[in-house]
Amino acid sequence: MAKKVSTLGEIWAFLRARKKWWLGPIIVIMILFGGLLVLSHGSVVAPFIYTLF
Repeated sequence: MAKKVSTLGEIWAFLRARKKWWLGPIIVIMILFGGLLVLSHGSVVAPFIYTLF
């Protein structure tokens, strides 16, 4: 868990230092799609997720 916090902290520091605020929404959408893929893999929710696409 500490590794994830450290990675997220480094990403946040990069975005702040380089003023790359446009990367924020892209990262959030990638995380949401990743979570959607994890949920759809072999779960009961999968048929409902497939109807979205």
